[in-house]
Amino acid sequence: MASIGYEGERDELKRILYRDAKGKQQTLRLGECPKSVAETARVAIGHLVIAKRHGSVPHADAVRWLGGIDDALYSRVAALGLCQPREGAAVVTLANLLDRFDAAVAVKPTTQYKYRQVADSLRAFLGADAPLASITPAHADNWRKSIAEAKANPDDKAEPAKTLARATVAKRVVIAKSVFRKAVRWGLIASNPFADLRAGSQSNPDRAFYVTVESVRAILAVCPDDQWRAIVALSRFAGLRCPSEIVALRWGDVNWERGRLMVRSVKTEGHEGHAVRVVPIAPELRPILQDLFDRAEVGVEAVVPRLRDPAMNLRTQFERIIAKAGVKPWPRLFHNMRASCATDWVERFPAHVVAGWLGHSPMIAAQHYLQTRDAHFDLAAGVGEMAGDGCQKATATNPATHTRPSGPTASKPKTQNPEIPAEMVGCGVGCDPVEYGKVPPEGLEPSTR
Repeated sequence: MASIGYEGERDELKRILYRDAKGKQQTLRLGECPKSVAETARVAIGHLVIAKRHGSVPHADAVRWLGGIDDALYSRVAALGLCQPREGAAVVTLANLLDRFDAAVAVKPTTQYKYRQVADSLRAFLGADAPLASITPAHADNWRKSIAEAKANPDDKAEPAKTLARATVAKRVVIAKSVFRKAVRWGLIASNPFADLRAGSQSNPDRAFYVTVESVRAILAVCPDDQWRAIVALSRFAGLRCPSEIVALRWGDVNWERGRLMVRSVKTEGHEGHAVRVVPIAPELRPILQDLFDRAEVGVEAVVPRLRDPAMNLRTQFERIIAKAGVKPWPRLFHNMRASCATDWVERFPAHVVAGWLGHSPMIAAQHYLQTRDAHFDLAAGVGEMAGDGCQKATATNPATHTRPSGPTASKPKTQNPEIPAEMVGCGVGCDPVEYGKVPPEGLEPSTR
């Protein structure tokens, strides 16, 4: 009916495993204790499961065991529904869980801020004093529905009601599920009422926008100084996150000879092997960095010192620069410049290389960065030409529409030597030499003869 499970490096942590009336496995964690104590608990839990299943009085051994355990362990047994809560025992509330979760997680301030937004939403909807055991999957469904609904600004009644983006709703659902998953792990509740709640996709294609090189050039032309030009160029032509990765950039990170930048990522430093990455210095970026370096003050290591000022309103100032350039603002200003850089790169370089330059996996790049443009359809349909980055142009044509040469002496179109790779405009990093070999007549697979 019940069994003992072991955890820890030396199996010093014990837990009782059993299946409830629905056949779902349940766990009661005992913590560190002798095997004999765990065996007594296993027998008692088995009796309690039988009593609950048949609606009978628990065995005397189970009753004695319940009377001898402390309040903490007793509350875990009660949370599993195997006994009634003790009279006078403290009831674990939603507020208790949220406070404990906030104190336990070790995350960056921006992530903690998002966690607290979800905690505030749960408190407001479910009530801070709501007992955890009383929260059901129906409550979870209703909470998700409420955060997806349009809400008016209480401070400005005239302002139209706003709705959270689908990606934001999905992210908050994921956080809420993790909060209650911790409650199960800590033995505060028997099951997670948010476990089956559908989160949805955290990507938001409705706010994706390809920022053309022509638009960026117009913006660069009206930037007030070299630092602003560097901010724009590093975002669009090097794919740096703004402001976190640009503010961390130092002149010592710039390898002028090899055309490379060493980028420190605050966002991904917690993942092994993702704290630092190297990106190429594109031809569009190099002269901007050079001008900024030539005019930098002696002893200043930061490439863009302005970003170290906490009072700087980056988005507002950038919107003014965009307006001055006569360009229509786009959603997610800096994210979409990074995404546009990724889109240009992936059209010319292997996906795993681009993922390394961006600092995440190819799957994440496909979900959150790579974009489908009208030029892709035109190129595939043969009705136009695609200027991917404003410097390189490829024309699609339909061979069926070509006029056949009238005679044997008619000129034939010149073709480029396939063994000479086309010039990669926009790649400022020197590439390792590549050996071009021919496939033997029998192919690459081992011969079976």
